[in-house]
Amino acid sequence: QVELVESGGGLVQAGGSLRLSCEASGRFHSITTMAWYRQAPGNQRELVASITRGGSLNYADSVKGRFTISRDNAKNTVYLQMSSLKPEDTAVYYCDARVILPGSYEYDAWGQGTQVTVST
Repeated sequence: QVELVESGGGLVQAGGSLRLSCEASGRFHSITTMAWYRQAPGNQRELVASITRGGSLNYADSVKGRFTISRDNAKNTVYLQMSSLKPEDTAVYYCDARVILPGSYEYDAWGQGTQVTVST
């Protein structure tokens, strides 16, 4: 089993910054794409940003220029640096990792979620 442990959420004022981290642990062959999703009350879960093992990036239009995703492959960790935060960024943020097991079986592992609250 692969476990994803997120950290770094919290309460911040509008215009402030937060950095989320997510570390994968367990038995696996490799991890390809890692991503951050978020879900606000009453809304569907949406992709915030993703990064491939080779470093290709993808961002939601709503966070472009404000959020930066990065990863450390040696540590199996993905980060999300969030700046110029807005109240509409308030949500539970989830880490996702595409895990490759020995034998080439693939599946998506999810973290437990971390709350980000941006106050006015």
